[in-house]
Amino acid sequence: MASTSITRTVPASPAKVWDLVGGFHGLPEWLPYVPQSTMLEGGRVRRLEDPSNPDSIVIVERLVSFNDAERSLSYVIVESPFPVDDYIATLRVHAVPGQEDMAEVQWSGRFNPLNATDEEAVDVFEKIYSDGLEALHQVLSA
Repeated sequence: MASTSITRTVPASPAKVWDLVGGFHGLPEWLPYVPQSTMLEGGRVRRLEDPSNPDSIVIVERLVSFNDAERSLSYVIVESPFPVDDYIATLRVHAVPGQEDMAEVQWSGRFNPLNATDEEAVDVFEKIYSDGLEALHQVLSA
């Protein structure tokens, strides 16, 4: 099993950050390459896609854990073009001691590579997490 984790400090309180990232279907609000999240199965499943692009990929993810008090959620991939299976990711928001208007966001995942090396699979998700947290930083900086 391979894993990776990216952490980024962002310019907003943990509560404000969690309000933005804690909604399971809120990715389009801060992640530019996910323009649409369609709720399925009462909101426990999201279908991510770009309906304006006929060549866009479709990713289906299921929420498996949500803890509002700890500002944490975890999800698994049900369907995707990524070279992995048994994927589970967690997004967490932490306070930065002594800095009320800063938060630390951690996006991590564990998975089994399929038809790819551990390094290749890790590279895919490190890029997604890093680019995603950079986009979050930009939204919160605006």
